[in-house]
Amino acid sequence: MKKSKIAYRPVGLVLGAVSGMIAGAAFKQTWKLIEGEGDAPDALDEDRPWRQILLAAAVQGAIFAVVKATVERSGAQATRRVTGTWPA
Repeated sequence: MKKSKIAYRPVGLVLGAVSGMIAGAAFKQTWKLIEGEGDAPDALDEDRPWRQILLAAAVQGAIFAVVKATVERSGAQATRRVTGTWPA
């Protein structure tokens, strides 16, 4: 296994946890802007319409994907600066 991949493994774990927290906070704020409500609907929330549930799921998925890609790419670049190789 390459040295850069070994060095990136613990960094990747920490970055994964951090990206989840960032994405969760970003989604909460985005949902407040979209619907003006505090909590996004859950798929099992019978009082919410399908449109609202599917919109929340799509927005949440998009935000999580963008945050994850941003954080992972930044971590890989930082690893390359430290080790001199890309962690793939």
